[in-house]
Amino acid sequence: MTRYDYVIVGAGSAGCVLANRLSADPHKTVLLLEAGPPDDRKEIHIPAAFSKLWNTPYDWRYMTQPEPGLRDRRLYWPRGRTLGGCSSVNAMMYVRGHRDDYDEWAALGNDAWGYNDVLPAFLRSERNTRGASQFHGADGPMYVSDPRDPSPLTQALIAAAVESGIAYNDDINGAEQEGATLTQVTQRRGKRESTATAFLDPVRKRSNLTVTTGAHTRRIIVEGQRAVGVEYAIDRRNVVVDAGEVLLSAGAINSPQLLMLSGIGDAQHLSEHGIDVVADLAAVGRHLQDHLAIPVIGTIRQPISLAAAESPKQVAKYLLARRGMLTSNIGEGQAFIRSSSASRPDLQLIFAPTEFVEHGMQPPPGHGITAGVVLLPPRSEGWVELADADPMTAPQMIGNYLTDDDGHDLAVLIEGVKKARDLLRRPALAKYVDGEMWPGDHVAADDHNAIAEFVRTRGETLYHPVGTCRMGIGSDSVVDPQLRVHGIAGLRVIDASIMPRIVRGNTNAPTIMIAERAADMIRNGG
Repeated sequence: MTRYDYVIVGAGSAGCVLANRLSADPHKTVLLLEAGPPDDRKEIHIPAAFSKLWNTPYDWRYMTQPEPGLRDRRLYWPRGRTLGGCSSVNAMMYVRGHRDDYDEWAALGNDAWGYNDVLPAFLRSERNTRGASQFHGADGPMYVSDPRDPSPLTQALIAAAVESGIAYNDDINGAEQEGATLTQVTQRRGKRESTATAFLDPVRKRSNLTVTTGAHTRRIIVEGQRAVGVEYAIDRRNVVVDAGEVLLSAGAINSPQLLMLSGIGDAQHLSEHGIDVVADLAAVGRHLQDHLAIPVIGTIRQPISLAAAESPKQVAKYLLARRGMLTSNIGEGQAFIRSSSASRPDLQLIFAPTEFVEHGMQPPPGHGITAGVVLLPPRSEGWVELADADPMTAPQMIGNYLTDDDGHDLAVLIEGVKKARDLLRRPALAKYVDGEMWPGDHVAADDHNAIAEFVRTRGETLYHPVGTCRMGIGSDSVVDPQLRVHGIAGLRVIDASIMPRIVRGNTNAPTIMIAERAADMIRNGG
């Protein structure tokens, strides 16, 4: 039986980082397992084409259970299923969150996870084209760039935000998060920069690193309260490998699923599915948090939105010079703002120069712009559970959006929708906007009930589930501050699922940071 020092399950935003950093020691052998195919489809690397990857073999294609806070709608949750994981299918927004997010993690008992502790890991991974500074790195593997060809519609949305009283902030990942800005993106000269292209490709030829795609992990093998290997399915056969340490980086849905399939989770839930209990950890799959997004959409007069991105002219610009609309990450601009009751940003407005509907899987109905209203740290929590004991069956999940007891989440989103609608009426957009598609001109600006109904019927995931294997020191956590699974030696979870609370912003950059820190801990014997 083959043995590796480290078996990494999941070649996504965290797994590719781990593979790079741990295989740097030539005396350690590393196996990286990925259930999906290689990242060889052209749409992965063309920034504006990412929604063409959804509902394909490069996507896990998850659906939630009926969401009680969203009129019992089942939401589609795309998750990356290829080398690079979600970093190969996301909107490339480089956002770290608020510094207080990490200080709150530390205050919950997670020593050495405060902002000053995690900042060096952010810097180490980053190759920011603006150069090095107190808040940015310029020598890391992952390119972070300014938008190559931002739309004039995006520039106008940012100008409208400033007209409304939102300060302009050139660096929302710097000293202060609050304000409006163009989005920095994980791109290299007009092409997507995933963790696969940044961290994995440069080291693929290392003799001590094995990368296996099409390998669906079935379970973690545990003997005597220690993880000793992994069983995975490939080419219609099952393979077992021994591991000095198993590193679970399968994401906020698949990591808790794999723990439960391996007998690690809530004892009653496991027994219901006939799974022998190895470790009774009730928090596995619990405390799921996600950002809910509400699209406020305006129609425009000129045919200059991303609806024209696949025109012959734009295709030629991209192929010849890596310029034009196809370099767009869709969410080209953003603003972090505070609702009337908040002391820190609790709303993110994402500016897209197109009518972004149905996750971008359908062509825009016309030319327009979108201001996506995103609720930052929600109070509502969901869960992930097993549907059955078959590793090939998708787990069940629910976001439980807008189900908090006091109605806080809905109230903040209503305020955010009102703010976004106000932007569409500002002078900076007057020469472009000729109407409101969503919520619609028929909905009065002060009609609280109609806006609430719009939120419930149009809200969708922003693709940021976290927290299902959360880090902590108490019984209501899954891993300790060194990301070791409670009660099981030789097993760590290293991905977005360990976040004790969701960050105020997109989750890809924080997930890369988590992997950087975990690699340090492992190499240093922590």
